Amino acid sequence: MEVILLEHVDKLGKMGEKVNVKNGYARNYLLPSKKALRATEANLAVYEAQKAELEAHNKKLFDDASKLAESLKGFAAVLVRQAAETGQLYGSVTIRDIAAAIKEAGFDVERRQVYLENSIKDLGVYQVKLNLHPEVSQTILVNVARTEDDAKKQAKAFSAEAAE
Repeated sequence: MEVILLEHVDKLGKMGEKVNVKNGYARNYLLPSKKALRATEANLAVYEAQKAELEAHNKKLFDDASKLAESLKGFAAVLVRQAAETGQLYGSVTIRDIAAAIKEAGFDVERRQVYLENSIKDLGVYQVKLNLHPEVSQTILVNVARTEDDAKKQAKAFSAEAAE
C-alpha cells in the first residue's frame, strides 16, 4: 500500500515522502496512529494544505526532544536489586524498570523511548539508548547494584575503565 508520511518514521522515511509498505503495517500502525495517509489524490491535497502546520508541529517535537536529550547528557540511573554471589540478578532489569527510574529522577521519558537489546540479568553498569525522537537519541548509564555503596564503587570502576 502506498502512503504519505505525516512525520519522520525511523527506517521508513521522512515527512512528506510517498512510501510503499505492507498493508497490515499501514492499516494496523501507520494509519491509526496518524503517522501516514493513504496516497490518494484527495489525501495528497489534504497533506499539502496541512504541510506548514505539520512541519511546525514536528519542529516543536524535535526541539523538545533536543532539550530533553541535552538535560539527560551524563545522566546515570541507579537500580538496586537482589543478586546471587556470582552477580546474577534474581530476575532482570527491563525497559519498564529503566523508564520508571528516569521518571523518578524528574525526566519525562516514556517506556517506548527506551531501547534495550536484551534485558539486564547481571550486576554492572550498562549503556542504554533513549530514542526521544526519530532524529534525536541519547545514551544514559544504568548502574545495577546490590546496594547504593556498591553502585558508587561500580560507577568509579566504570569511569576509570572508560578513561583508559
